[in-house]
Formats: sequence, C-alpha cells, structure tokens
Amino acid sequence: MPTPKKGARLGGSAKQQAHMLSNLAASLIEHGAIKTTDAKAKVLRPYVEKIITKAKSGTIADRRAVLKLIPRKDVVSHLFDEVAPKFENREGGYTRTIKLDNRTGDNAPMSQISLVLEETVTSEANRATRAAASKAAEAEEAQADEAAETEAPAEDTAAENTSAEESEEK
Repeated sequence: MPTPKKGARLGGSAKQQAHMLSNLAASLIEHGAIKTTDAKAKVLRPYVEKIITKAKSGTIADRRAVLKLIPRKDVVSHLFDEVAPKFENREGGYTRTIKLDNRTGDNAPMSQISLVLEETVTSEANRATRAAASKAAEAEEAQADEAAETEAPAEDTAAENTSAEESEEK
C-alpha cells in the first residue's frame, strides 16, 4: 500500500502519525486546550473537527467510529456526553488556534489549540438592536448635516450685512 502524500508529514510512518494524532485529539478533548507545534496544530484541527461532527449525532455507529480513531473509552464518553452537546447549534469551527512564542531550546514555533465552548451565535434580537442603533445614528448624522447647512448661509448673510454697513459709513 502506498504511503499517503497529502498533508504535512510529522515524522515517522503513517501509523506513527495516526497514533500521534489520536493522542493529541484525546488530550485536546480531555483538557479542552493543549500546547503543541504549529505543524501539529494545523494537522490536528481538521482531524478533531471531523470527530466532533461525528459525535454530535450520538449514534452507536458514530461512537464506534470515533472509538477506532481514539481508543480511550473515557475520553470518547466525555466527548459524546459533555462536549458534543455544547456544539449542537454550531456547524463547524469547534477549535481555535492561537500562536504562541517559540519554544525555548529548539526555537520551534508553538501554538495553543483549544475547543471553543462559549456560545458565539448572535440572536435575532441582537441583530435587531444593532440595526435600530445604526439607523438612529444615521438619523442623528443627517440632522447634524441639515443643521450645519442651515447655519452656514445665516453666517454668510450676517458677514455681508456688516461689510455693507461698513461701506455705507465710509
């Protein structure tokens, strides 16, 4: 069987890479966030996203499929029982990657990959509030523009009147 060529090779054989991804995913699900190198974080992100998408359905077949990828029953039960229900209303974007300082020793670029557990979906009420606020701001700007336009000609006529009075006095 040919070795897979797609994606970054993280050292070792394909089996070693699969085991490493399995361990990284288990740690991420168990702890919520892990620090790793940039290359590993980039490979881990789609791997974990697919696992969480399978866990959202909650079927026995999906649980067994995830157990093949992460052979730790405690982590898989935590994923299906606690983590996946938090992502029920989300269609993707379950993880966040944050760049960190380079590692001391070998100067490897490091990242923190974490699960995005807080709710970030804006409700329709928030959208309506923001729309009303923007319309009110536009109305205030329009009134300010109109007031500036009406004041400007009044100042010009006053200046013309004073200059006309001065010329009459001479």
